[in-house]
Amino acid sequence: MAQTNSPGQPEQLPGNGAITIAVSGMDEADGDIYFEEAEREEKNGDLNDALTLFGKAAFEYNNSRKFSRYGASLLRLSNVHFLMEHYTEAEQVILNVALKTYSRIGNRPGQMASYNQLGKIYLAANKLTQSLWFYTQQGILAKQTSNNTSYIDSILGIAQVKIKKKEYSLATKDLNRAESYAKIAKINQFKGQIKAARNTIADRKTLKK
Repeated sequence: MAQTNSPGQPEQLPGNGAITIAVSGMDEADGDIYFEEAEREEKNGDLNDALTLFGKAAFEYNNSRKFSRYGASLLRLSNVHFLMEHYTEAEQVILNVALKTYSRIGNRPGQMASYNQLGKIYLAANKLTQSLWFYTQQGILAKQTSNNTSYIDSILGIAQVKIKKKEYSLATKDLNRAESYAKIAKINQFKGQIKAARNTIADRKTLKK
């Protein structure tokens, strides 16, 4: 991850030696500004700038002890690494920093988002056992907290792992289960994702013939 140009000593994140961000020593308001700028750069496709700015935002929030915002910045930072196919860096930011932060402050939504992000990273990196484990952890926590949206999200992640493992019948069962939960909970946001997954299964079954 690119180091910022802000004054101050660079702080080493736990994990591999490639991840460094400089601490600028400013306040929460600056964190908000950096976060908004990072979102804009990410939307424009300027991912290297987005990395730097999300990193600056993260440390401003950490300095001002806004730990939920700190974790949110780390999630976005990881996702930019993910978009750039920097899977090791994306993993380290979540596993060694964001997840530990959310766990320490008892932020369950943040923990579930971290589990989901790790599931997505490991899926893309073709580490299917790890991906399945983290999606499952997300589902367990979602059930415990009655978070229907996160629970459905975890089921769909598990289905994606099974599709990649060519376990199409099991994946279809998961998709049906997710659809059923979504209907009961009156959640409509996953319709497109479920349809796309079913189309993927149909296409891959056709290719096998």
